[in-house]
Amino acid sequence: MWITRPPPLLPAKTNRGRDARMKVRPNFTLARRLAAFGALAALGASVSACNDQHNMANARAWKPIPSDTLALMANKGTDAHEPVLIRTYKKEAEFEIWKRRKSDGKYALLKTYPMCRWSGQLGPKVREGDRQVPEGFYAIAPGQMNPNSNYYLSFNVGYPNAYDRALGRTGGMIMVHGDCSSAGCFSMTDNQIAEIYAIAREGFGGGQREIQLQSYPFRMTAENLAKHRLDPNMAFWKQLKEGSDHFEVTKLEPKVNVCGRRYVFDASAPNGGRIDPNGACPPLTVDPQIKSLVAEKESHDNAKVAELVSKGVRAIRVKYADGGQNPAFAHIDMVSRPEALAQAPVEIPMDNPKGKKAETKFAAAKTAKPAGEAEQSLAAKSEPAQAPVALAAATPGARDMIGRWLGMNGAAKTPEPPAAVPTTPETILVTDPDKPAKARR
Repeated sequence: MWITRPPPLLPAKTNRGRDARMKVRPNFTLARRLAAFGALAALGASVSACNDQHNMANARAWKPIPSDTLALMANKGTDAHEPVLIRTYKKEAEFEIWKRRKSDGKYALLKTYPMCRWSGQLGPKVREGDRQVPEGFYAIAPGQMNPNSNYYLSFNVGYPNAYDRALGRTGGMIMVHGDCSSAGCFSMTDNQIAEIYAIAREGFGGGQREIQLQSYPFRMTAENLAKHRLDPNMAFWKQLKEGSDHFEVTKLEPKVNVCGRRYVFDASAPNGGRIDPNGACPPLTVDPQIKSLVAEKESHDNAKVAELVSKGVRAIRVKYADGGQNPAFAHIDMVSRPEALAQAPVEIPMDNPKGKKAETKFAAAKTAKPAGEAEQSLAAKSEPAQAPVALAAATPGARDMIGRWLGMNGAAKTPEPPAAVPTTPETILVTDPDKPAKARR
């Protein structure tokens, strides 16, 4: 029997917090359930950029889903206990929550949240300390929920996954959390994470065992694919697009596997055999209808990309000082690395003649800079696409942030100056902007 309010969050078995399976006796008291939920924060703890756990019980984790969001679910033909799916987009700085409909089992978009902060560059996370927000397909189990976060509330996205491990990628404890502060995490505001956390909690309460999180560098549109066609990450991004296409044409959660060190979707091996992330892919079968729909979409998108290229769309790479945020939060005056956000993202042409100075399509940030600083912030064309951004550990604000990641609650929270409004490549339509009345200090 599943208990849904609050949901059961005591795992019977765990595997480093990734494969928790939970059932709770119906006579558990609320206090015992809270204690059990708090104990999950200790699972999988390690020292890394977003390790933000401590030992205090946190009633914020039991806040109900807002009534207007419940009403929106009803209008979409779903409810709080139906499964959840998450999609994120770094370039657009958007975070989507999808819910499964009761009528046909397909997912419908519930809400799009503007993302308050993400760090690094477009491209996957490859090593500990590179400040990269991961890209790929991840699984969130109940044991990865952290009600005791120093960043209001959080949950671990499950990096590294089988694909990352097959490629030898390092790092861990990558979170979705509040506080608008990122060093490799998906950072929201406190109001946003409270609602997102509640939606995930109730999905688990309805029996969902894992929430799939699909993390993309940008929306997989023909326009973005045309612009980024020469980016060194494009081969990897085409794998992500394949998974995105499976979801787009079916509106069902794609089954994700890894073999030959690449993603495969909705595929099965002969006789139900194992698909080995490090081994060669066996002959795989995919439902013919899904295969046909995905092929049709891919053909249409490729034709659109070719059309855009023929019309002169330039191949570019976007260079960030250190990630970005959605323009809806330009008014927030307490964010991590405001000096990085003050520098507008730069589009670096990838098809310039050798030696020609890189051009940008963006105006300079509005804040004044010392002479020469703007030039130093631009990436040389020869710079690797995933060059890590050094952590400014020498600054008091960075030291305080590290202390809070490690769960040192006594670490001071140093106010930082407001960030200038970042100029972004596109105009973003935001559906549910969170607008805190006051900035936190």
